[in-house]
Amino acid sequence: MHDPRIIVALDFSSAEDALRLAEKLEPRFCRLKVGKELFTAAGPSLVEKLMLKGFDIFLDLKFHDIPNTVANACKVAANLGVWMINVHALGGRKMLLAAREAIAQGSTKLIAVTLLTSMDENDLADIGLQGNLEQIVERLARLTKDCALDGVVCSALEAANLRHQIGEDFCLVTPGIRPLNDRADDQKRITTPRQAILNGANYLVIGRPITQASDPLLMCQQLNLEIFEQRKETHVIL
Repeated sequence: MHDPRIIVALDFSSAEDALRLAEKLEPRFCRLKVGKELFTAAGPSLVEKLMLKGFDIFLDLKFHDIPNTVANACKVAANLGVWMINVHALGGRKMLLAAREAIAQGSTKLIAVTLLTSMDENDLADIGLQGNLEQIVERLARLTKDCALDGVVCSALEAANLRHQIGEDFCLVTPGIRPLNDRADDQKRITTPRQAILNGANYLVIGRPITQASDPLLMCQQLNLEIFEQRKETHVIL
């Protein structure tokens, strides 16, 4: 499995907990996501330790600031050697272009968050965004594509429309993934791994179903099998 489709979310507040889980996993079955909580607690040194174990790292810091600040942050993040970083598409065209110019294409993957998977129509009304969820996500994804970023973070529920509208050469990273009959927790726009792949997702961010499993590696292997079978059915080789 040369291109693992699962990205395990290391939603921990200490390096020790993250490294303990990493010891139970294998780089051939998954990549790892380091977000704001863990990066704030442990910093770049943890990222380096995880990479030394052979893991590709998605540094999920969702940069959203003035263009120059975001460009510099992206450059520093890419210099860590991580596999992927992200920014907020709501930062606008100038910010997205600045981020793109800061990182050479073909090196660290650069993607943009559309709307957080915790958001629903009520949240959009609160902040004054016009249109329904799918329309806003598509608009932000098209903006991201126009700015030559590699892809977007979106709900797997929106992946099918984006894949149809924007095409195959665009990376879709989908959080909010839960195995069948698993609880939703604080995510609102969720789906199963099989459905996410069927909808056109490239990479699936999965947290608690793996990190809280009694055997995280076994759970990761089972989910990989489900993904492989779905990709085989749709004639895409993993």
